Amino acid sequence: MNDSTVEPETPAELGRRKFLARASGILAASLAVVIGTPLVASLVGTIYRRSKLLFSKTPGFPSAPEGQPTKLRFTELTTDAYLQTETSEEVWVIKHAPAEATVFSSICPHLGCGYNWHAGLEKFICPCHNSVFSIAGKVESGPSPRPLDTLSHKIEDGELSVQWERFETGIPQKIRI
Repeated sequence: MNDSTVEPETPAELGRRKFLARASGILAASLAVVIGTPLVASLVGTIYRRSKLLFSKTPGFPSAPEGQPTKLRFTELTTDAYLQTETSEEVWVIKHAPAEATVFSSICPHLGCGYNWHAGLEKFICPCHNSVFSIAGKVESGPSPRPLDTLSHKIEDGELSVQWERFETGIPQKIRI
C-alpha cells in the first residue's frame, strides 16, 4: 500500500466542502457586521450627534420684563449612547416683545467665564478680565475677541425654547465646539 496516493474526492464530498466553505464565509461576514456595527456607530454617531441640536424649553420667559436683560436657567437633556444626562444651563435673554427676543450664551467669549448684567451701567461685564459688552452684545472694551455669542431660539405660544451650544473661546470666529 502506497501512502503517497490520494483518492479522488467524490462529488458528494466536493458539494459538502463547498457548502461548508460558503456557510463559514457567510457566518464570518455576519459576525463581522454584528461586531463592527456598534464600533462604526460609536465613531460616526458622535459626528452625527454633534450636529444635532435640540431646543430646550426655558421657563420664566413670559414673566421677563421687556427691554431688560434677564438671566434664565433651563435643563438640557443630553444623550450619549445609552446614558442620558441632565445639565443646568443659563442664558441671558432680552425680551423685545412677547414673541421677539435676543438670547446670549452666559459664557464670555474671551476665556469662558460667566459674565453679569450691571443695571446701573447698562452693560454686561465679565469679572475675570474686565471685558465690557453693550446691551446688544457688542464689545465696548477689554480683551474679548468677539461680541457675546447669540443662540438660536424660537418662541411658540409665549414659551421660549433655546438651542444650547458652546463655542470656542479666545478666538475672533464663532466656532461651535
